[in-house]
Order: sequence, then C-alpha cells, then structure tokens
Amino acid sequence: MAIRTFGTNAVDWEERVDLDRLRRERLDRLKAQLDASEFGALLTFDFANIRYLTSTHIGTWAMDKLIRFAVLPRGGEPVIWDFGSAARHHQLYNPWLDGEERARAGISTLRGAFHPDAGIAADVARKVATVLREHGVADAPIGVDLIEMPILAALQAEGLTVVDGQQVFLEARRIKTRDEISLLAQACSMVDAAYEELYEFLRPGVRENECVGLVSKVLYDLGSEYVEGVNAISGERCAPHPHVYSDRLIRPGDPAFFDILHSHMGYRTCYYRCFAVGSASRGMRDAYTRCREYMDQAIALVKPGTTTADIVSLWPRAEEFGFPDEMAAFALQYGHGVGLAIWEKPVFSRLVSLDHPEVLEEGMVFALETYWPAGDGYSAARIEEEVVVTADGCEVITKFPAEKLLIAGRRYWTVDGPLPSVREAQSHLNTLNGSGE
Repeated sequence: MAIRTFGTNAVDWEERVDLDRLRRERLDRLKAQLDASEFGALLTFDFANIRYLTSTHIGTWAMDKLIRFAVLPRGGEPVIWDFGSAARHHQLYNPWLDGEERARAGISTLRGAFHPDAGIAADVARKVATVLREHGVADAPIGVDLIEMPILAALQAEGLTVVDGQQVFLEARRIKTRDEISLLAQACSMVDAAYEELYEFLRPGVRENECVGLVSKVLYDLGSEYVEGVNAISGERCAPHPHVYSDRLIRPGDPAFFDILHSHMGYRTCYYRCFAVGSASRGMRDAYTRCREYMDQAIALVKPGTTTADIVSLWPRAEEFGFPDEMAAFALQYGHGVGLAIWEKPVFSRLVSLDHPEVLEEGMVFALETYWPAGDGYSAARIEEEVVVTADGCEVITKFPAEKLLIAGRRYWTVDGPLPSVREAQSHLNTLNGSGE
C-alpha cells in the first residue's frame, strides 16, 4: 500500500503527519503560484484559502461570514486580520505568524450587518492597501477570491486594481503534498467506520434523519472537526436525486444511498455508498451493476497524462439516463478535486470537460461519482470513490466495500429457507400465483 494511514495522535516513535512541513509546503506552493502570476498580492476572504495561506482556524461557525481576511504580498509573508480575540490567540499560539507582526485584529462588514456608514469597508481597504504599499506592490493588480461589493468599492477607492485571484489559489491547491494526502486518507478512514455503523443500523422503520444523526455521532466521536453534511436518500426519493435528506421512514426493499462529507483537520471527504434494505429488486441490482461498471472504467483510466475529457467520455450522455442536457444532469456523472474544500480542481463533467480538458498529474486527489436510475422510475444506484493519482496509476482511499450492492438489515427466513436477497418489494410479484415469474 503506497498511502499509509496513522493514528491521529502525535507520537515520538513513528513519523506521521508533519504539521510544520504541511504549513510550510502549502505556503511555498501559493507563493510560487503568485510569483508566476501578474499579481502583486493575493487577498482572501474564503475560509479554505485563509487556512491554506495562514494555517489558522477559528471554528466552522465562521465559514459563511466573510469576516476574516488575509493578504499575501509578492515577496512577503502572509498577514491575517482575524475576529476579535482570535487574533490574540494566533499571537500566542501560532509562531509562524510572528506574533503581532502578522496576526492582527480586524473585521469585515458582517455581510452587511454593520451600518454602511460605520466605515468598516473603508477600514478593511486601508489595512490591505497599507501592507501592499509597504511591500511596493500597490500598483500591481491584487487577486481576490471572494468579495463583498462595499469592500470592492473601498479597495478601488484606495487606488487598487482588483481582479479575480481564485484561480491562483485553486491552482496552488490542485496538487496535494504528502501530508495533505495522509490527512485526506485519514478522513476517509473515519467515514469507513461511519459506514460500518450505518450498515449495522439500517433497517425498515428508521428515518433518513436518524441515519444522519448516527453518522454525525460516529464522526465526531472519532475526532471529526466538522460534519459538513450527510446526504441520506431512500426509496422513491432516489430518482431524481434531491441532494438533501428528509424524515422519510425507510421501508423493506428500499434502495438507500448516502454521501458523507466531513472535515479532518480541514481536509474533506465526499464519499457515497449505496445499499438495499432487506432485499433488492432485479432492476436495482442491474442499476448498481451498471453504475459500478462506469466507475471501474473511469478508475482504470486514471494515471498521469490522462485528461478529464478521457474520463467523462466513458460516461453516458445526459439523454441516456433521462435528462434533456448536461446542465440538467450535472453532478450525477461527475468528478471533483477534494482538499480543504469538497469541490476543487480538477472537475470532471461532460458539461465542461470535453471542450476544456485538464491533465491529471501525480499528487492530485479527487472523487469520482457515478449514478444510474433503475427501470422502475424511482430506484437508483449511486457510488463514489476518492482516488489519489500516483506515478503510474492511482490508489483508491475510500475502502468500505462497494464492488457489489450490499443488502442491509435483517435477513428474513421463510418456511422454505432464507428469503432471497434479490426480490421485488411487493410480495405478490415474487409468487407463481401473482405476477411474478
């Protein structure tokens, strides 16, 4: 096995994830991308980009607030302005930020909650412009990932030229370091455990939201930083895929698929598995087989030099599984980079990849997702595997069994022996006197 997984504790008797190396190599990659660009600096309000740049974290409650910001000037070191006392915490516990020198108190507009006349936007712009002038890069464009309109106007009022910088951040994050790959594999191992518990739990009568609660508890007990979401989809909700769980009661013979997204030390998972509860219909079995074939064909092609167009060419067109076009079927036959966010570069989709292919490189980590609806009009199979591109191929880091459709729940016994695991959910369709064969 090329990719090792370790315990999450630090020990003196084994070399595990080297967090100092992680911080250093991430920043070095971003500096190299900045140097190769036309920008004088990068400015970030995005939670994942701030973490990649500064190795700071103040809790997932802040992810959607746009209250924190950090700047990387060309030839300089990152400066972060953080929320209230968080800045003081960084000064005490984040020596790589040189204390008060580069960990400073600051706040953005709270997405407009501050009164527009309070001058917060102008203060943000002034802070950023001061750093750029100190480094002599204020006359060059500044690349920004996400920005609120008042902040954009205030930066322009400071005389700064603001342009899209997200591509620079994502390009730096596209190839993972050895420590990032270890953390991504550890994150998957935690989901392996969650699926083990879920498989034992699934049975008629439990609700989709109970499955979400079970998975969340397992992950948090294992040390997950954040359970970003659990898609729990069952029964007739499987086609079309609604992408959200409900309080539906799971019934005998139901298909059920799940996507588990969580964060381990910032590194995400996107990891589907599909089950049948009690038994599977013939149509559901066949749908799963086809879904798995599309997955295996794609994985077999993954290696350095392959393109995203090569992969998506193996997958069916939207019209082949009931959708009018690729936009309507987006993310059903899909692939995406995984790192500090669940959707990073590269993207695999017939919507864009055939005309704008990206070349796969060693060190990329991405998820491949396939989907196929059954002929009954409501059942569907969904599978997802996360893969690491290696020097001569790839390694799959999602390990819960998925080569064949698993049957969860109680095994039922009849007077003639065990109830078949492949059967129609309506009993009369399985008898000679009914409509069955």
